[in-house]
Amino acid sequence: MAADKNVQKKSGQGAVMGKVMGYIRRYWFMVGLSLVLAAVTVVLTLYIPILTGDAVDLLLGEGNVSFEGVFSIMKQIVVVMLITAAAQWLMNTCNNHITYHVVKDIREDAFHRLEQLPLKYLDAHAYGEIVSRVVADVDTFADGLLMGFTQLFTGVMTIFGTLAFMLYTNVPIALVVVCITPVSFLVARFIATRTYSMFKLQSQTRGEQTSLVEEMIGNQKIVKTFSREQAVKEEFAEINDRLQACSLQAIFFSSITNPATRFVNSLVYAAVGVFGAFAVIRGGISVGNLSCFLSYANQYTKPFNEISGVVTELQNALACAGRIFDLIEEEPQVPDSPDARVLKGAQGNVGLEKVCFSYVPDKKLIENFNLQVKPGQRVAIVGPTGCGKTTVINLLMRFYDVNSGVIRVDGTDIREITRGSLRTSYGMVLQETWLRAGTIRDNIRMGKPEADQEEVLQAAKAAHAHSFIKRLPQGYDTVIGEDGGSLSQGQKQLLCIARVMLCLPPMLILDEATSSIDTRTELKIQNAFAKMMEGRTSFIVAHRLSTIREADIILVMKDGSIIEQGNHETLLARKGFYANLYNSQFTG
Repeated sequence: MAADKNVQKKSGQGAVMGKVMGYIRRYWFMVGLSLVLAAVTVVLTLYIPILTGDAVDLLLGEGNVSFEGVFSIMKQIVVVMLITAAAQWLMNTCNNHITYHVVKDIREDAFHRLEQLPLKYLDAHAYGEIVSRVVADVDTFADGLLMGFTQLFTGVMTIFGTLAFMLYTNVPIALVVVCITPVSFLVARFIATRTYSMFKLQSQTRGEQTSLVEEMIGNQKIVKTFSREQAVKEEFAEINDRLQACSLQAIFFSSITNPATRFVNSLVYAAVGVFGAFAVIRGGISVGNLSCFLSYANQYTKPFNEISGVVTELQNALACAGRIFDLIEEEPQVPDSPDARVLKGAQGNVGLEKVCFSYVPDKKLIENFNLQVKPGQRVAIVGPTGCGKTTVINLLMRFYDVNSGVIRVDGTDIREITRGSLRTSYGMVLQETWLRAGTIRDNIRMGKPEADQEEVLQAAKAAHAHSFIKRLPQGYDTVIGEDGGSLSQGQKQLLCIARVMLCLPPMLILDEATSSIDTRTELKIQNAFAKMMEGRTSFIVAHRLSTIREADIILVMKDGSIIEQGNHETLLARKGFYANLYNSQFTG
């Protein structure tokens, strides 16, 4: 059983590495150049001990010191060091170029996939956890990848290059080094097989913590209103404890890398010193060659230390990369068909035939929903919370596709219409406002960027937002923060209403559009809406039934079905569910 898990882990890790290599291959020229420069750096670095050994031999023996030869070798060493430094700088530049271009590509792919994902994915995942993948996990991956390029290439080449020089200099001593080498591989394998899963768990827990922090910061007023401070602290402490535990486990195994590899380094160095001393005594090699060998012993074992550290970091990087690729490979929403129609000049004829839909397969919501709306009609949807009002809006906008049945606009199935043109044909004002960081003007003309100042002014006046905008420090040029900054909820909703009034699309959706506006302003907005809705098919979702008296059709929903249908007077006369709902709002 444990063996099966190890196989799955390795195959998963190998698959992630294969995907990473797919991104790296785009920059094959820079990778090749980096490898060439790494080879140059290693060869020149390994050539310096040979020169040093030759210099040592020139200094041995009474009366046999050749200062001219030593100075000549020193000049060669200086030239070699300068060339090595230049090659190493160029190699690091190439590695930085590769790493941050790969990271840029991955982050762009992740963000593009976010734009393609269906809303059901975003509804099912915490926003903070998604942010953690795109930001924190990608940064961690970048650090590991850069370390891999910087130290892995040169480390591997140094090992083989040093071994080649040692074999060329003295085969028996080189074989002693080779015999001890497998110990380093065993240490590296031991660490690598235990760190990947731990770093993956650490990354997942960190994403969970980020999600909680973002949620608490964004909803701090609600936390304080319901005195949830202590509960939130306890929840954070529990996640923090788990993060501490898995981080300590990951760090424990990664921390034994350095002492373990240093132990191997000492073994190699001691072995070279002992065998080399005997070789010098027997006259097998010179003292200069022994000093060269000792230098190679240090250079040979040092990469194992670095590579072990790189392997540990790569485990962390691959664990983070796996989470990123999970996001990138999520199933996107069903794309528009190649022959999808672009909806232009929609008349507003909307029909729903035998529509069935549920968010969860085993929990039914909307069943056998039928509705026919003529162009220009105003349709109000009312009912208790959770009856499916907003779900109908989601289906009309094709945020979700129906499980069965069909929705048509102007006689065409909306699945045969491009999403962009369908949604452009609707103007939406929701209970939840959305404003981006920028000027008031930019937020109003978001749906119509080419609108001039006069059009923006007229839309703001129609939405009764002009008066409060003029009181702002820079008027329409006032810069607001994300989600409206310091504006009140009512002011933010007025800006969203002005945005729709500027576009004036052929169909409208008003989902609790005046829920955050005072009663006096609401009356003015209702008049503006009445003018805007003239000749436009409109869907109105409202809990305040006083706002929908003038609707042509009122749909009363309960448990995903239409239980009553008619205008305000007809439904009151029936004295059914709508009448009870309406009277309950005005009783007493």
